[in-house]
Amino acid sequence: MPQTITTGYKALLAEAEREIETLSVDQAKALYGRDDVVFVDLRDPRELEREGKVPGAFHCPRGMLEFWIDPESPYHKPVFAEDKTFVFFCAGGLRSALSAQTAQKMGLKPVAHIEGGFGAWKKAEGAVEAVKPRS
Repeated sequence: MPQTITTGYKALLAEAEREIETLSVDQAKALYGRDDVVFVDLRDPRELEREGKVPGAFHCPRGMLEFWIDPESPYHKPVFAEDKTFVFFCAGGLRSALSAQTAQKMGLKPVAHIEGGFGAWKKAEGAVEAVKPRS
């Protein structure tokens, strides 16, 4: 007998969107390059190789987010201890909404995510650079 899902991804996304700040691509572009802002790319390495990346963005695969944020974790990344604004993005804005909500619940702030993600960024001619495939 299949398991019944009690809360689907649409409900989780709606909850996240109510709790976090969502930036338009234009708002994100206005923040890009500032010393007090960290763009966090949640896509997996294959996505970066295929689509390119935002120059200067910190790459944090979605599966490592909680471990890299928590200073108690052996995997903690110091970038998440900096007093900055964290702007999350993924390919289309779904993972980043959930990730920004998680980061905020963990005490990271201020956080936001880019509506439409990297796809919208690229379409709006935001800065993009190629990623060399791993050998």
